[in-house]
Amino acid sequence: MNRFKERLPRGLGQRFPAFAKHGRKYALMTLLTLLAGFFAVLFLLPTVLTITNSFMSESELSANYGKIFSSLAGSGSTYVADTVNLKFIPDMVTFKQYWTVLLQSPEYLFKFWNSVILVVPIVLGQLAVAALASYSLMRYRGRFRDVIFFMYVILMLMPYQVMLVPNYLVAEWTHLLNTRWSIILPGIFTPFSVFLLTKFMRRIPKALIEAALLDGATEWQLFTKVCLPQCRSALYSVAILSFIDYWNMVEQPIILLPNETLQPLSVYLSTINSGEVGVAFAVATIYMIPSLLLFLHGEEYLVEGITHSGSVKG
Repeated sequence: MNRFKERLPRGLGQRFPAFAKHGRKYALMTLLTLLAGFFAVLFLLPTVLTITNSFMSESELSANYGKIFSSLAGSGSTYVADTVNLKFIPDMVTFKQYWTVLLQSPEYLFKFWNSVILVVPIVLGQLAVAALASYSLMRYRGRFRDVIFFMYVILMLMPYQVMLVPNYLVAEWTHLLNTRWSIILPGIFTPFSVFLLTKFMRRIPKALIEAALLDGATEWQLFTKVCLPQCRSALYSVAILSFIDYWNMVEQPIILLPNETLQPLSVYLSTINSGEVGVAFAVATIYMIPSLLLFLHGEEYLVEGITHSGSVKG
């Protein structure tokens, strides 16, 4: 028995526990990766279904989903007794819906540009206001700084539906109701962008700011030449999150813009009737393109900005 032990390779007894430990670790990582992939595919299915169904003909859409839309358009009930055919690959690809949306029905493009006119000023205004406010909260050392920042946090936690009535009353009092400014002005001064950018600016090393001040930099130079370049990823995060949030807004235009000619495409999508299912899919696909392009362009900055902002105590 002792001779048999002497013939074994040295350290073999120590290798097996390590191998078992790493094996369990790899198995757990593989299981978590498969689970994450499953949920990712599950969340992507509605988007993929919308895009692929936008290339289906009206007859094919009626054959697959006619029972759903006929029940919705009938007695008002949302219950469907029979099953439907969720189809991801069209039998015959057609661009008729896109032809209708882009060339034959200008109201869709008109609503699309309404969304652009509303959202772009909000995003640019948020970046300007948030950058200046965050720099002030970072540089200001008074006793009321934490109180002001806490008020921003409280306002950020309040849902927008709570603020709809005050916004409506203020817009009516200032004669901005039923104008684009009733949407743009409250959107510019939203507290979330200030909160996110302030958390990021506070991680800028004090030595860097002191060195710039010793070199004779003014406050404006310190803001534009030192702080803003350090906050590039956070600015991208604010821009992407704000764009997606206001690109999909529904409650604000319905309440503050009774004039339907000023309402964005996000509101108009819900008014498409059951006889234009293919057009609805095409419009929804076109409506997703700006958000997807912006997200794909700044994905790395978005992750970096949120990660660094959440890792620093304010």
